[in-house]
Amino acid sequence: MTYSIKEMYYTLQGEGAQSGRAAVFLRFAGCNLWSGREEHRGGAVCRFCDTEFVGVDGPGGGKFASAADLANAVREKWPSNGANGRPYVVCTGGEPLLQLDRAAIDAMHRAGFEIGVETNGTIEAPTGIDWICVSPKANAALRQTRGDELKLVYPQREAEAQPERFSGLGFTHFFLQPLDDAQREANTESAIQYCLAHPRWRLSLQTHKMLGIP
Repeated sequence: MTYSIKEMYYTLQGEGAQSGRAAVFLRFAGCNLWSGREEHRGGAVCRFCDTEFVGVDGPGGGKFASAADLANAVREKWPSNGANGRPYVVCTGGEPLLQLDRAAIDAMHRAGFEIGVETNGTIEAPTGIDWICVSPKANAALRQTRGDELKLVYPQREAEAQPERFSGLGFTHFFLQPLDDAQREANTESAIQYCLAHPRWRLSLQTHKMLGIP
C-alpha cells in the first residue's frame, strides 16, 4: 500500500489528555467528511474543520511506498537524544483510518513508537493502536464507540452531537473542546459551564494555537 501524507513534524500535543507530550504528528491526506476544498465546505458533513489535509505537499509530506518507508520517516523526526522518553506518534488527518492499517501500525511499533490516532470515529480502528481519540461529528455515523478519549468539538448545533449522546460510551476520558470560530469566547464559556454542570466532562483547549506551535 502507498501512504499519502500531507505533513509530518515533531511538536507537542496541544489538546486533550496527552496535552504537552512530545510527539511526531503524522497527518494523512484525505477525509471522508469533507473534500478539504472551500468550495465544498457548505455541503460537507463536517463544515467547521480548520485543518489543511489536501495533497502531499506539506513539510515532511509525500507518498510512501511501504509501511517500512513510512515508519522510517517517522523515526527520523524523533530526536536522537530522546531515549529517556518513549517515542510517540499521533496519526491524524483528515481521517487517518482511511489509510492507517495493521502493516503501518506494526512497522511503527517495530520502530519503537507508541501509536495514537485522532479519528472522527466513522471507521472502526484496526487492532494494535495504543491510544484512540475519537472526535464525533454531527450527521456522521459513529462506528468506533470505545477508546481512550472522546473529544467533542462544542457546541455543535445538531441534536445528535450533544454531549449527553456520548457520555455512556466506552471511553476513559471525555473532553469538550470549544469550537474555534467567530464565537470562540462564547463557545469557551459555554463549554466551561457544561463541564462545571457535568463533571464527567473536562475542558480541552487548543494550547498549540495559544503557543504558536504546529
